[in-house]
Amino acid sequence: MIEAERGDLAERRPLSPHLTVYKMALTMAMSMAHRITGAALYIGVALLAAYFAGLAAGPAAYPAVSWIVDGVTGKIILIGFVWALYHHLLGGVRHALWDRGLLMGPVAREAVTQATLVGGMALTALTFYLVTLVRLF
Repeated sequence: MIEAERGDLAERRPLSPHLTVYKMALTMAMSMAHRITGAALYIGVALLAAYFAGLAAGPAAYPAVSWIVDGVTGKIILIGFVWALYHHLLGGVRHALWDRGLLMGPVAREAVTQATLVGGMALTALTFYLVTLVRLF
């Protein structure tokens, strides 16, 4: 008798909300990207620490870590790290605004999400533009 009641309850129970229930929206994708960039920043900070340790260890150790910033691979890693840093920072600001109950309407929510995406790319481009200017002088 108890087993029959459990089966009946299980059939009437609503589905738990998950990715297969909802239509994918930009806010959902950006929320996932926020988590992914947070995890990527751990790896980036470890690489940065290894690079600085190689610098501190002296000229003999530098070739072992120079790939982190030199060459095409290093530049891609560095650009990705800086973008992840800005994206995660702006995503944190977006979530802090939402925690305060601000910008929660559908239009505002979408706009602040797009601003986070564009802002991360713009700040990354600005950073490397300024670094290039500094190197010229």
